[in-house]
Amino acid sequence: MATGDSYRKIWEQAALIPEGQVASYGQIAKLAGLPRRGARMVGRAVGTAPREMELPWHRIVNAQGKIAIPRSRAGFKRQVELLEAEGIEVYDGQLDMDKYRWDPTLDELVWGPGMLHDPRQQG
Repeated sequence: MATGDSYRKIWEQAALIPEGQVASYGQIAKLAGLPRRGARMVGRAVGTAPREMELPWHRIVNAQGKIAIPRSRAGFKRQVELLEAEGIEVYDGQLDMDKYRWDPTLDELVWGPGMLHDPRQQG
């Protein structure tokens, strides 16, 4: 699979993370069909996404619920600010994955966040 195609799949999954919830790099990789070593690719893909995509990059953390950006970088503070603005409590660069982890339903994955498909509805 070409890197561009992999990045596109990652971007599609990252875009689905709802406000007030987070996903791990590995979770996004798995949803994108890249379970092996895909977590590292998620970080690269999100970091190179075109700005106009407005990906919710701040909603992606490591599997332990820690912000992966080094504390000394401006992005660390920005990620904390964005998460807290969505009601996610962050303490010392970490959040509660049990409380905030995104656990998408099949409908969300197929139709988008908050969307339920009703075959009786057209359009």
